[in-house]
Amino acid sequence: MTSTTEQLESPAAVNEDRMVSSSQPSAPTATSEAEGLAEIIHAYNQVTDRLQKSHEVLQSEVVRLRQELASADAKLQRSKRLSALGEMAAGIAHEVRNPLAAIQLYTSMIAEDLQGHAEQFPEPVRCARKIASAVRGLDGIVGDVLSFAREIEPAPAALLAADVFERVLATHAPAILTANVTVNKLYIDTPDLSVLADPDMLHRALLNLIRNAVDAMTLVSGRRELTLDAREDESGLTLTVADTGPGVDQGTVDRLFNPFFTTRATGTGLGLAIVHRIVDAHGGTVGVSDNPDSDRGAAFTLCLPACRITPVDPADETAFAGACL
Repeated sequence: MTSTTEQLESPAAVNEDRMVSSSQPSAPTATSEAEGLAEIIHAYNQVTDRLQKSHEVLQSEVVRLRQELASADAKLQRSKRLSALGEMAAGIAHEVRNPLAAIQLYTSMIAEDLQGHAEQFPEPVRCARKIASAVRGLDGIVGDVLSFAREIEPAPAALLAADVFERVLATHAPAILTANVTVNKLYIDTPDLSVLADPDMLHRALLNLIRNAVDAMTLVSGRRELTLDAREDESGLTLTVADTGPGVDQGTVDRLFNPFFTTRATGTGLGLAIVHRIVDAHGGTVGVSDNPDSDRGAAFTLCLPACRITPVDPADETAFAGACL
């Protein structure tokens, strides 16, 4: 009995041992809690990094949108100013054209009266010819002003860029040959590229650019190369007219497309302004830069909507509008 009692522990001792054991956490439990806390901190850091990157992206996007908005607003204000200027110019041109027609009529009457008397009245004949020439020049200026002021409503059709270039070159061929200009037709490498534009308006815009390029190259010595190209990208179809002339002064780039601004001794300064209005009416853009393929010269680019439908003859007056990309 005594030995058996000694081998048994008292209930109080057993309870004390259990209390002590339960009050001390085991090592594995503490490790699990630490790992969980580390995972939470890591996840928090990842979320913070993603938020920071998203914030930076949003800031960059806000800056880009503000720049686009400022650019669009500037274009809108420019279009409004050009429209107002065009209305005023149209009124002046009509007022000038009426007395100009009278001067032309009276000059032709004087020339007819003096016909056959050139030896007897050489000076009056010479003056009559000068007046007639000046009247023709003024009439051309009035025509340019009215063209600039006229409301532009394109009738777009699908045109092959190569056909448009060929038509313009055929129109201006005599001046190109006289100026001894070599034409580089890079657009023949992409003969299937088409553009959605009014045939006559696009013809006039490119003709103005090519005429300016040829005239500019007559002012310099050395090689004279006119480079014409057509390229398509995500923004549309870009038509390029580049020359090896004296180039464009950076100080005049911002004013180059302004009405009545010219760097030449002759001309109305409306050619590039008309080009700008035509391209703007087509929803495109026009720009100028140094010729990238030459140590001199300028490159004008017209960016217009590209088109992937069957092109029509640019000289066809019944051309219909197509679907734009």
